[in-house]
Amino acid sequence: MQRIRLRYTKRGRLRFTSHRDFQRAFERALRRAEVPMAYSAGFTPHPKVSYANAAPTGTGSEAEYLEIQLAEVRDVEQLRKLLDESLPDGLDITDAVEARTSSFADRLEASVWELRLDGVEAADAEGAVAAFMAAEQVDVQRRTKNGLRTFDARGAVIRLEARDAAADRPGDGPCAILRLVVRHATPAVRPDDVLSGLRATADLAPPVPAAVTRLAQGLLDEESGTVTDPLALDREAAPAFPTTAAGPSPAGDAQVPEGSA
Repeated sequence: MQRIRLRYTKRGRLRFTSHRDFQRAFERALRRAEVPMAYSAGFTPHPKVSYANAAPTGTGSEAEYLEIQLAEVRDVEQLRKLLDESLPDGLDITDAVEARTSSFADRLEASVWELRLDGVEAADAEGAVAAFMAAEQVDVQRRTKNGLRTFDARGAVIRLEARDAAADRPGDGPCAILRLVVRHATPAVRPDDVLSGLRATADLAPPVPAAVTRLAQGLLDEESGTVTDPLALDREAAPAFPTTAAGPSPAGDAQVPEGSA
């Protein structure tokens, strides 16, 4: 058995696809690419695919992750290319590594989000961010299947910064960009919860819904407040020599350049 961890995106109009929609599209891509999947046991076998911390419907993402288990060994980069070609534009497989470590989901400790606030002046956004970050607790409400729930949106926020949008952006009028680093907690604090908190603390209410994109998720560096690549540990654990059908190539098999003896 071989396990492969993949990073994929949700871009453009496909940010509106639900997690279930993506699951169906990905399973079709597995069939098109003729990936030799391992299957679960029982009367209704399913391909062994594990999804990790999917972004909410309606948000874009540059850093979604999943893991697949194969019945046969395949070249990782070639597999990535085949799957990427089999998915619609916007659902792109951007990275792949062979799984060589455990507890991958535990590495997804935090996310970096970008929130585009059309119709909001950068100065107004900066003032709202300052008020939010100065608060010890910011209670917000979210409707769940069990009813209305109140929780603190401030405690999970590691960093929150505001800046003006790039001058070459399309469209006219003011636009502020928020960069948010939020720790994955229970209950999960989402970008829309932070927007609710900004409205509660500083009456910041964008005239149109925010365009939200996840830029990264992974291990949280507590000192710097940055988020690091969760696939790095698998790359570091890779063997020094490539694995072939006959097994790892020993160091003694390496060719010696002429004249070096």
